[in-house]
Amino acid sequence: MFYFDTEDKMMPTPDRIKTPDTFWKAIESLSISRAALLRDAKLPSSVFSSEGRMTTKQLFAMWEALQTLGGDDIGLALTETMHEATLPPSFLVAFHAKNVGEALHRLARFKALCAPEEFRMAVEDDGCVVTTAWTYANQLEPDALTDATFTFLVNMVRAGTGERITPKSVELRRGLSERLETWFGCAITWNAPHARITFNKEDLELPFTSYNSELLKMLDAALEADLNKVENTTSLTDQVRWHLRRALTAGRPELRSIARDMAISERSLQRHLRSEGHSFKSLLSDTRHQLACEYLDEPDFDISEIAYLLGYEDQGSFYRAFLKWECQTPAEWRSRLSDSPDKVPIRT
Repeated sequence: MFYFDTEDKMMPTPDRIKTPDTFWKAIESLSISRAALLRDAKLPSSVFSSEGRMTTKQLFAMWEALQTLGGDDIGLALTETMHEATLPPSFLVAFHAKNVGEALHRLARFKALCAPEEFRMAVEDDGCVVTTAWTYANQLEPDALTDATFTFLVNMVRAGTGERITPKSVELRRGLSERLETWFGCAITWNAPHARITFNKEDLELPFTSYNSELLKMLDAALEADLNKVENTTSLTDQVRWHLRRALTAGRPELRSIARDMAISERSLQRHLRSEGHSFKSLLSDTRHQLACEYLDEPDFDISEIAYLLGYEDQGSFYRAFLKWECQTPAEWRSRLSDSPDKVPIRT
């Protein structure tokens, strides 16, 4: 039987996200102008080019603008517009899996090739719970993006099995939508504290009519090669930075815990960092500095909240650290940032 209870700790891609052509075609089919989307999301025109990339912050801004332009149910509308044949290989591979469980697993495995997003799955009691998390996000995922993700998963399962599968339950942060309620066909918790979708455990074994072992083998080999290339070109320093970002909100990360997460001894980790010109202490400080500037760029974050998010025991410790980094207090830095027409660049 194909069951799993995992939270893959794969290295994510850098904070650069390429949006597939199928997305832009879907937008156009819904009569949403790229120019209007660019304007409302305050995005540079380069993101629409064939080599264009967005940061997580820009991606979220785009989805917020999409919701304004296309309405509260734009996420579902996009899912209904997209077609399997136009999907990139990292998504297409799921449609040719053996069954529902394997399709979800493959999607989680190769999602790192598309964006710095974690696809988390866990089997609990009689359900398989799916949640997502964005490595570089400083804010909640836009409701429209959550809707698009969850409806895409259900649409994939329905298309693959040829049956109208309904999830066991859905939890969304957004308010009531009768259209979504009808489409999912299951119990939905609105205005929930967290977004998650739960599939019935017995549905994980349902076979996909689109199963193609030969095509799957070829796609797997190509995608694994791409994934290995991404992981092998990521320096140990970048890996530590990533783990630090993940661990900071749980308190002050220690060398011991980071080394354990990376499956490396503390001594080896220190030695490798020295060979790359860094130390654990300097990376912790640099990561906190980077995050502090990002958080201060968000007016909704109180300075006391930022101190907590960075793992400081008290606000005073954060103030002293920030004075050392920027020669001014967090409040002064934020004030200068908001008063200036051009934002102050973050130093790394």
